[in-house]
Amino acid sequence: MMSVRKKLLFIIFLFSLGNTQAAIVPAPPKINATSYLVVDFDSGRYLVEENIDQRVEPASLTKMMTVYVVSSELAEGNIKMTDMVMISEAAWRMTGSRMFIEVDKEVSVEDLLKGVIVQSGNDASVALAEHISGSEEVFVQVMNQYAANLGMTGSNFVNSTGLPHEDHYTTARDMAILARAVIQDHPDIYAWHSIKEFTFNGIKQHNRNQMLWRDSSVDGIKTGHTDSAGYCLVSSAKRDEMRLISVVMGTEGTKARTRATQSLFNFSFRFYETHKLYVAGEVINSTKVWKGEKETFDIGLEEDLYVTIARGKYKKLDAQIEISPQIVAPIERSQVQGTLAITLESEKVASRPLVALDSVAEGSFLNRIKDDIKLLFE
Repeated sequence: MMSVRKKLLFIIFLFSLGNTQAAIVPAPPKINATSYLVVDFDSGRYLVEENIDQRVEPASLTKMMTVYVVSSELAEGNIKMTDMVMISEAAWRMTGSRMFIEVDKEVSVEDLLKGVIVQSGNDASVALAEHISGSEEVFVQVMNQYAANLGMTGSNFVNSTGLPHEDHYTTARDMAILARAVIQDHPDIYAWHSIKEFTFNGIKQHNRNQMLWRDSSVDGIKTGHTDSAGYCLVSSAKRDEMRLISVVMGTEGTKARTRATQSLFNFSFRFYETHKLYVAGEVINSTKVWKGEKETFDIGLEEDLYVTIARGKYKKLDAQIEISPQIVAPIERSQVQGTLAITLESEKVASRPLVALDSVAEGSFLNRIKDDIKLLFE
């Protein structure tokens, strides 16, 4: 159990930083869309959700996965921004939104990637797919493998662009998972999603995400539209230290998806707040170890712990620690030795395994014998 002193200090800490005024959280706004959600980037808590596991068409939101794969290839050193890509006739002939690359001309990976992110170029998407995998068909296999690795269980891709196909689908939940990965895993390239316009081949095109002009806290991510998918938007905004991701699928127009996203952000930022409670590797408690080279060891978390709660409720948070009974050496670093639970007014809002922050080897033969005797009386 947590020591009385540590628990008291933790409670004092919560009270000292907590807001003094509690807020009532009303029902979220109703959105005229097929499915939608708002999720906190750090804590992963869903603040608004409607039909988030319903199968939908992603349209050009597909390009988020295309960008994620390209970004991963760049991070692994398999390609470079300066690589020159020969444009095939297949890429040049792509219909829909384009960056207007020319067949048999060379274009850098950097320009093509900006063409996908800012201009939503179908031609640029195919050109990058062919450069990385030899063909778009092979690139799609890579896309689906990344989707599986990220836990996008409701998605299947058959192209790199989002053009309609009966076997090309996703869910609002999966788009949120992908958005989080784009932001977290490749922050430098994610920053390009806030670029409002890009000029290539003498043609200037504007980013279709109108939220970039409407809300200064928004810095991405992607729009999508086909006749069958409707108008879609995945967006992210950061106000103070709180980042939210919004997914809106299947609205009736560009203005409708923008208004819906703004409404969801305004509601969520107004009525919720996110706090980092613990840092990875921070010592949360020290506990007894038997038959070891030392008598105690430190426990903590392997990842930062965030919680998202209703505004004004921070000082009502509480922490409970459960430690495994009679821990005996040897202990390996990162070995699970207990559980940390965060509750708010008796409701559990987060739970994480507590791990050993260092290793503890077996003690000497004499120390082990002594502890064997002591354990007889425990």
